[in-house]
Parts: sequence; C-alpha cells; structure tokens
Amino acid sequence: MNTLPNPQTPLYNHALPQIEAWLQQKGCVRDETDIHCWELEHSQWSARICLDIEELQVTYRDRLEGGIVERSFKYSCPRAVVEEAIFAGP
Repeated sequence: MNTLPNPQTPLYNHALPQIEAWLQQKGCVRDETDIHCWELEHSQWSARICLDIEELQVTYRDRLEGGIVERSFKYSCPRAVVEEAIFAGP
C-alpha cells in the first residue's frame, strides 16, 4: 500500500499504512517506544509528529533559540496542506 491518494485528499481518507509510508518518505522516523509518534530532524529544528485520535499533533523544537512551538491539524485537512505546513518548520 505504498501508493498515496491525490495530495488534495483529506488525511481521514488515507489508510494508516499510507500515512506511515508518507511520513517515512518525508524523512520521519517512528519512535520505537511510542509507536504513534514520529521524529523529524532538520538542521535548525526538530519535530515530533503524533497521530492522535482526532488530529495530527506537531511539536517543534528550535535548535537555535530553544523554543517550542505546538501545532495541530485535523484529519479533514488535505495531505498537501498538512505537508506544506509541517515540513516548512515552526
């Protein structure tokens, strides 16, 4: 199930394996102790992406200033919108 739906498809129309494959394709690594969460490393920030029941939650850590930014995205959002927002950073 590596084929992803159209990027304008809401996340709730993606099967869980498709969402997991998408996160892996974007460079995220699954947290082995908290398997519904994924880690993403960037040169200036890192992010923890958690697949919660009603939304996708992202916690960013700024490597330069040390600040934390939290964002959440409803599964009704199109994957393209969520992808652009998450991977642009805090």
